[in-house]
Amino acid sequence: MKKAHVFLITLGVLVLAAVAIVAVVMTNKSSNEDRFSVNGSGTVYAKADIANMNVGLKTEVKKTAAEATKENSDQMNEILVVLKDLGIEAKDIKTGSYSLNPVYNWTEKDGQKLSGYEVYQSVTLKIRDLEKIGDIIAKTTEKGANQVGGISFTIDDEYELKNEARELAIEKAKEKAELIAAQTGMKLGKIVSVYENSYSPVMAYDYSNARKEMVTDEVLGAGIEAPGIEAGQNEVKVEVTLMYEIK
Repeated sequence: MKKAHVFLITLGVLVLAAVAIVAVVMTNKSSNEDRFSVNGSGTVYAKADIANMNVGLKTEVKKTAAEATKENSDQMNEILVVLKDLGIEAKDIKTGSYSLNPVYNWTEKDGQKLSGYEVYQSVTLKIRDLEKIGDIIAKTTEKGANQVGGISFTIDDEYELKNEARELAIEKAKEKAELIAAQTGMKLGKIVSVYENSYSPVMAYDYSNARKEMVTDEVLGAGIEAPGIEAGQNEVKVEVTLMYEIK
């Protein structure tokens, strides 16, 4: 008798659980069927006001690590002085990389043999006055920089631009939703959720400076002409997804 009673209780619990699961599934199904989502994107354009650039110096091979380090440090210090003279603040100059490496030479007679050491050092610059980019390239090259590049342009404060792009994206998404509703006979209810994705592609300028051995005393004496670098425009894009209730 007790076994039968326990069996009935267990069976009742299982039935209730099954009913609950079915109710949840039906609720989710109904919820999904009563929703409609649509995407929209908005893009605005503005002139970049910040340039990022790498300036590096790779020294020739020296017999000792100390010699290579000293030469590199002396020249890089001169480059840093030039940068500060051009108005680049200390907060906008950051060491990007520094490496001291042995250099080996291989011959059939001696095999691998140590030739000496070389040092590579670079700094990353944030340039707030874009008119100075050409001068920075020219002046740092005159002081021995032989690895210049990685120029990219960004917008320092994109807050208002993103607001403008978002407004356009929402407007386009709403227009699309109303058009689809009119074409399909759906009746849109209120917006129940909004998802946003924004990004700002960085405009890169590929500039690779001449090798150090190409910068002769004659060129240094005459001064290096500053190249023209154009910032162009950057785009700020925002994508939104609006989810509507369906009446």
